[in-house]
Amino acid sequence: MTAGTRPDPQYIDPLVERSAIEPDFFVRDMLTWALTRHPAELTVPRLLEELAVGTGQGVSQALHSLSKIGDSSAWPSITRDLLLSEDEEVARTAWRAAVNLVPDEERTALAATLSTQLGRGGRELQFSLSRALVELGDAASTALEFARGDARPAVREHAIATELLLEDPDLGFESAVYEAKRMIALEASPE
Repeated sequence: MTAGTRPDPQYIDPLVERSAIEPDFFVRDMLTWALTRHPAELTVPRLLEELAVGTGQGVSQALHSLSKIGDSSAWPSITRDLLLSEDEEVARTAWRAAVNLVPDEERTALAATLSTQLGRGGRELQFSLSRALVELGDAASTALEFARGDARPAVREHAIATELLLEDPDLGFESAVYEAKRMIALEASPE
């Protein structure tokens, strides 16, 4: 709490280092809060360094902190490798950070990259991706429409569910998935 209520540049390194190893989610969230209370010109370079040299949780927490700080200068560091990371937590956090930091002129390209992940993982990961795409709004429409034609049923289902959420964000992910499955079944049934 002290590190956030009385920011001091000497706290930045220990906060970032602890974020990389702290097992408790709520403590990590407090560490992120403390980082956001420090000047961005001091925290952002240190967090970008963690993206370059850190692993797993350290990278994920650095992305989370960058997302909360909201400094768009970090956008170029949200690389394709991070967005497509095999580590689901890194990928999920990169998606959130990307939609918070992306410049307007890059939104459609980001949506196209994120759409390559449709159908990936379990429901929780898929919901995270859908939320990211919904945050991109109309910029995601073309990518989702293209993914609708994918030969893989899981990709088509996820794309349709995300389109439904884009049209009605209050629908809920499980309801959108159910409706997407129903739509696919109706398309496949003989008339």
